[in-house]
Amino acid sequence: MRLRTGLAAAVAASLVLFVFTSSICTSRAAENLPSQLSDAEYWKIISDFSEPSGYFQHEIVTSNEISYQYVLPQLMRTARSAGTYLGVGPEQNFTYIAALQPKIAFVIDIRRDMMLEHLLYKSIFEMSTDRTEFVAFLFSRKAPAQLTADSPVQTIFQAFGRIPPDMTLAEEHLKDILVRLKTRHRFPLTADDESGIRAIYMKFVREGVLNFSSSFMSPGYAALMTMTDGAGKNWSYLAARESYDRIRAMHQKNLIVPLVGDFAGPKAIRMAGQYLKDHGATVSVFYISNVEDYVQAVWRQYASNIASLPFDASSVFIRWSPGSSTSLASIADFVRASRRAPR
Repeated sequence: MRLRTGLAAAVAASLVLFVFTSSICTSRAAENLPSQLSDAEYWKIISDFSEPSGYFQHEIVTSNEISYQYVLPQLMRTARSAGTYLGVGPEQNFTYIAALQPKIAFVIDIRRDMMLEHLLYKSIFEMSTDRTEFVAFLFSRKAPAQLTADSPVQTIFQAFGRIPPDMTLAEEHLKDILVRLKTRHRFPLTADDESGIRAIYMKFVREGVLNFSSSFMSPGYAALMTMTDGAGKNWSYLAARESYDRIRAMHQKNLIVPLVGDFAGPKAIRMAGQYLKDHGATVSVFYISNVEDYVQAVWRQYASNIASLPFDASSVFIRWSPGSSTSLASIADFVRASRRAPR
């Protein structure tokens, strides 16, 4: 009896030591993610992880998801803080990132133009110290004198909505953007990349602050930035100074990395996942929008890519369904169901 008691005590002690050691190792593994990337590292990841640009049937420059904030109260109760983030599409990612505060974020999209749009955003964030400067730069409007760094987001967009674009200022801004990307960061943009950035930027300038008719079903930038979670809280990345500052800081550290890739493709998702594995990290949140609607014909490849990611019981998808709403779903449950499905 004493032997069994002693053995049980030893096993219990070993278990405590194992759990304690495992928690330390997990903590150390999480800390293995870089606190910042050099410009060379950042561009190498973009180049090495990306796939050739693919076709998408709609022109998307801004989000068209009016329910994108609805999941945030639940997400903030369940998601791990300081984790990792994967996403798709344009600026709605910044809102999720600002709330979740991941250590690194990858935004994967089939269109190279979306990668270029994120580089455009990156340069504007870096050159704009506050939200007023950012909106002025993004849309090439002269900032109203009454706005401050702490002005409410509704006030900011109401003020800018009354100001016409300044095309001379737009050309100056575009020059600053390209100089920053090519000279400051030394990103080897091609002539086509530069033309793409110019075309995207001029859409922001010409479309304006309130409307965005050239982007499929967009409610307009002002509407996207002033929406709420359904309970009255606005989580948008321009809703508060702190949210903006978080995104700006991540861009300054090269920690929001845009990739070109098909969700059913051979490289982008798998290499982003391998990068996380190599740094002892798991996916906390993967915002996939309604991408699954477009990969039905290649579902096995898509499911295999998701299964290749490092995930745990707390890892979640953010899904959006047109005509419906935004919702959360377990990545682990998806992978288990996919493995049980007939091949």
